[in-house]
Amino acid sequence: MKITNRAAHGLCRSSVAVQPPKPHRSVVVDSTASTYERPPPSTGYLSSRIEKRLEEILGDSSPTRVVDSWRYLSQDYEHREYVGTDPTKTPETSNCHQQAHSYVPGLPIKTFWDIEGEKWREALESKHEVIRDEFLKVIANPDFLAANAQNAWVGAQTGEARAYGLGWKTLGLLDRGVWDPVNAGLFPRTAEIIRDSGIPAVEAFFASMEPESSIKLHSDNANFVLTSHLPLVVPDNGQNKCRLTIGDDTKEWLEGKMMMFDTSILHDAVNESDRKRYILMFRVWHPDLSAAERKALQFALDSLSVEELVSDDPAERAEAEKKVAALRAFPDLRKSRPKVVPTSTSGQWKARIDDNDTEMEKITKNKKKKKKAKKSSTS
Repeated sequence: MKITNRAAHGLCRSSVAVQPPKPHRSVVVDSTASTYERPPPSTGYLSSRIEKRLEEILGDSSPTRVVDSWRYLSQDYEHREYVGTDPTKTPETSNCHQQAHSYVPGLPIKTFWDIEGEKWREALESKHEVIRDEFLKVIANPDFLAANAQNAWVGAQTGEARAYGLGWKTLGLLDRGVWDPVNAGLFPRTAEIIRDSGIPAVEAFFASMEPESSIKLHSDNANFVLTSHLPLVVPDNGQNKCRLTIGDDTKEWLEGKMMMFDTSILHDAVNESDRKRYILMFRVWHPDLSAAERKALQFALDSLSVEELVSDDPAERAEAEKKVAALRAFPDLRKSRPKVVPTSTSGQWKARIDDNDTEMEKITKNKKKKKKAKKSSTS
């Protein structure tokens, strides 16, 4: 099952290069229909146990679509559907096709979503300069980053992903609801801002795009999460050189302006500038999912990492639940922070980090003190 291949992809980054539209592999599902033919129950040992727990979490009052999603996944089902609404286009001339291995039936489909009233958007946009400045300070020294970060600037990990472009790389902070304590410690203010914003994120990571590069048409292969970007550094900002196209709709990245879109729809991107473009990227729960459905989906993700969650042994199951709770807890950033801050060309930052002040802030304070002392001595 593709969702389990965490090392190669991660839940929502299991992208597939675009292929010509083809019929569904399994049961045909119309995403706009109120009813559909349910797939048969899971038969594998782990799959059937997870399905049983999903049913218990959801109860009798919830829709069956999350359980059905799990059944589809366990049967290697791939959903393919034309979702275009432009009357001037046809399935053959449009790129508005949904492709998803991780597929929950019945979720509304839009290329770009309106997030104007979302409090988490306001919280993140208001702090985008803080996030940008911290990010740029850390990445200014590549050697420091390589020595201290977990998987810094990871590129495409599979042949399929490499086929649609090598210009996109990521640096992870949050994966399937689990914080990376090392990377969060490198970007502590960013991690805290994300946590405090209330964004319903499943994943969070920085992403870079090389100058004069493009990402070919592809799908991210999961429809129960949407993607949101907070642009941090957009070369030639506002001049339409850095663009994202979802289906047949195109928008440019604008610094500090968030957008949310559905990357289970075929999409591509371009950076026509001569410099790198950087964003803070999120995978967020689809807004149509209920709290119970999100809980059930998160349980499925956790079970793939900690199989003891579906054990018959109550004691083993309890230990697994404690383990998952610990994994998903926000890290102690003071313990996670590196002992050495980035080294600048002037060599001023070769010192240990103070728990309450970054070295950069201390240098600035010392400069101000010296300047003030100099003024006092001359007056």
